[in-house]
Amino acid sequence: MTSKINGTDNRSTSAVGAGRAVGRVKDVTAEARTAEQETNAVHITGTARQLVELEQMVKDMPAVDEAKVAAISSAIEQGTYKVSAEKVADNLMQIEQALAPLTGKR
Repeated sequence: MTSKINGTDNRSTSAVGAGRAVGRVKDVTAEARTAEQETNAVHITGTARQLVELEQMVKDMPAVDEAKVAAISSAIEQGTYKVSAEKVADNLMQIEQALAPLTGKR
């Protein structure tokens, strides 16, 4: 059994859009892409550029200063290398103070 559904004013319903001109659909995807590109735009500051340059300089530096290692090794072999306990302690304190904010200790 089938029943036809009529409109509320007792007129027959017709297909959606029947009898009306079809307008062009607006290309919202192009507008959305443009808005997204503006939102995702990256503005690099002078500080960021300096950080990139410093990072590259550090990457270009050797991991070990061979000349310094050779000089210290030579001094140790000759018995002329002196260790300053005060200088070592000062440097350890500087490192401790620099790391304190990261560890939560003061």
